[in-house]
Amino acid sequence: MNERSRSEGAVLDGSYRECKRINRRHGKTYYWSTNLLPREVRPHVHALYAFCRLADDIVDVSGESADTRLMELRTFESAFFTARETGRSDHPVISAVVHTAREFKLQDNDFRRFFGAMYLDFEVERYATFDDLMGYMDGSAAVIGELLLPLFGAADPALRTPAAALGVAFQLTNFLRDVAEDLDRHRVYLPQDELARFGAAEALMQRRVTPEWEQFMAFQLARTREFYDSALPGLRALPGRTQRCVGAAWQLYGEILDRIEAGGYDVFSHRASVPMARKVAIGLGVRRLVPVAQYHRALNVRSTT
Repeated sequence: MNERSRSEGAVLDGSYRECKRINRRHGKTYYWSTNLLPREVRPHVHALYAFCRLADDIVDVSGESADTRLMELRTFESAFFTARETGRSDHPVISAVVHTAREFKLQDNDFRRFFGAMYLDFEVERYATFDDLMGYMDGSAAVIGELLLPLFGAADPALRTPAAALGVAFQLTNFLRDVAEDLDRHRVYLPQDELARFGAAEALMQRRVTPEWEQFMAFQLARTREFYDSALPGLRALPGRTQRCVGAAWQLYGEILDRIEAGGYDVFSHRASVPMARKVAIGLGVRRLVPVAQYHRALNVRSTT
């Protein structure tokens, strides 16, 4: 290896380290699960996470006008696709994710789906129906699950459907956990027609837990658990250590739903989370994947955290 190759390799290593730092700082549950992956896979997963996180942060930067944030997102998108053509970027996260995309032959169209969802956040603050929300999540969640498959060595196209379902399950869990935070940003990722059907719209706006809100949230949690269950065939098809990693994330995110439920559906006054001790226990103990409904009944989680 000549001096130039060594220098470029060192720069790329630094780019991946920066992605790991971003993942560790901002995606604690996700980061904890990646530690169960084979060592050679982890940097690529960190790169994909950091890339998505930076784009999401551009959309949600406080104190900046919508026009400024939109321009920053367009600049970020342009820099990414330029680097896809040239293979080079001075931006550490773009450099790492472009390297990962080339290594695993990730498709440009999947990245375009992702950016499409990011742009929707500038145009849509509320979604009329669940189908409308699913349209948004195609690019913000489902496609992430699909992009991860080549990194996991899972080339069977049939696995894209359960991978997409898991991506949607994770994002729906985030939406239900982060209701208050999204309200602060003037966004509601809850179907408006369902809020009306359960008579829960006023409770949402007033940030109060009412019987109507409880019924609405119980319905949302039940549907989200169905997406977790739909992902199981794909999880079981993953190779050994990768299955353990994704299985840990599957259980950890599923427990967030349990803790929302145990907390009486109060997502306004505190943010449901899984304690570190529980994360360690799941990481050490993931062996068998069962449907979320069955897993939920077995765990019967009752936590005040």
